[in-house]
Amino acid sequence: MPARVKIMCWLLGLMTLVLGTVVVVVWRFLLVDVDDRVNRALEQETGEFSTYAETHAGDARAVAEAHLRLQYPDEHEIHLAVLPGGVLVQRAEMTYALENDRAALGVITSSSAPWGVVSTPAGPFRWAKVHTAAPAEMWFVTGYFEDGVHAPVHSTVRVLVLVSLAGLLIAALIAWFVAGVILAPIRVVRQAAAEITEDDLTRRIPVSGNDDVAALAQQFNSMLDRLDRSFRLQRQFLDDASHELRTPITIVRGHLELLGDSPEERAAVVRLCTDELDRMARLVEDLLLLVKSERPDFLRPVVVSLPELTSDIDAKLRALGDRRWVLESIAEGEAVLDPQRVTQAVLQLASNAVRHTTEGSTIRFGSSVDTAVSFWIADSGPGVSDESLLFSRSTGLGLPIVKAIADAHGGAVQVRSVAGQGATFVVEVPR
Repeated sequence: MPARVKIMCWLLGLMTLVLGTVVVVVWRFLLVDVDDRVNRALEQETGEFSTYAETHAGDARAVAEAHLRLQYPDEHEIHLAVLPGGVLVQRAEMTYALENDRAALGVITSSSAPWGVVSTPAGPFRWAKVHTAAPAEMWFVTGYFEDGVHAPVHSTVRVLVLVSLAGLLIAALIAWFVAGVILAPIRVVRQAAAEITEDDLTRRIPVSGNDDVAALAQQFNSMLDRLDRSFRLQRQFLDDASHELRTPITIVRGHLELLGDSPEERAAVVRLCTDELDRMARLVEDLLLLVKSERPDFLRPVVVSLPELTSDIDAKLRALGDRRWVLESIAEGEAVLDPQRVTQAVLQLASNAVRHTTEGSTIRFGSSVDTAVSFWIADSGPGVSDESLLFSRSTGLGLPIVKAIADAHGGAVQVRSVAGQGATFVVEVPR
């Protein structure tokens, strides 16, 4: 069942329960009120007759006739004087002729109770009576036909039921419209989800307002951002893997296909293949590192002493190659960063400098602190000819790894270079 229909059904069910309760309560209240008025009227009529009979002399028939002439019964009311010689009656013309219903009169006159209800062809008859024995035996009976006095109540309830049904119909239309308006953003979310594929994750849902539906749209957009980033990283990983691993695989395959029977040749091919396999292992590790850089647990920042970190990095740099390593400056104080990732980034820059310089060349390293913490590597190599390609993965994975580490810290990598005069790479991370 669609959510729109469910909302409408729940609303209609609630309104039906409320309106049904109101109708039943009103119906019972009106019936009780009518019955109460009937009982009071019966009590009043019997009391008036008793008072009249006590204050007027004469035979029973004369007293009954005189009293009945003074009565003006309602449409569904009847007064009777049951005498040994017959029945005197005062009623409206259209009221049921109870005086001719001997069975009903017999039940009334023979009952020991002063009031009650008897069944008649016209419906239940609520009666009250007064019995007198002097100067002659007589029963004064007054009462109402319940179907008649209850008819206005039933008519009112029927009107109330019809009005309630009309209200339910109007409420159903309004509920259908309102549910459609409320669920419209959800339909947009559903349609967007149906249109999204792994080849196109660019679609986003427009967000308006600050209600629960707007929050749902925002969360859905955030989920799409994460999915887009995840798919992009997967595609980048596959592209990088295919690009970086193609060359060593080709080299290994080519040498194995041309492998001869000479032991010396076999040893050389094995050594070459081992080197290429080691390089492939490093490439895979670098690719995995780039993928992990997008994860929230990529960094493990701690409070670090900058002088100690600088000294540790400097000691590790000197093992990278036979170069003239110069420690230019040491930052003072402390900072919150991931010392292992920062060390990895600086060592990567230093390895890059070693590859682009000759033995005995000077490579300078240092650190400083201001609003940010800076670590730099400066070499005397050929410099950078095109800085726009530095961090492209087409030129290798080293510098993209450095940039990923800096970005994860919320920092950046800067390059200062003059062609033929070396280059300086600076890693800056927030303090």
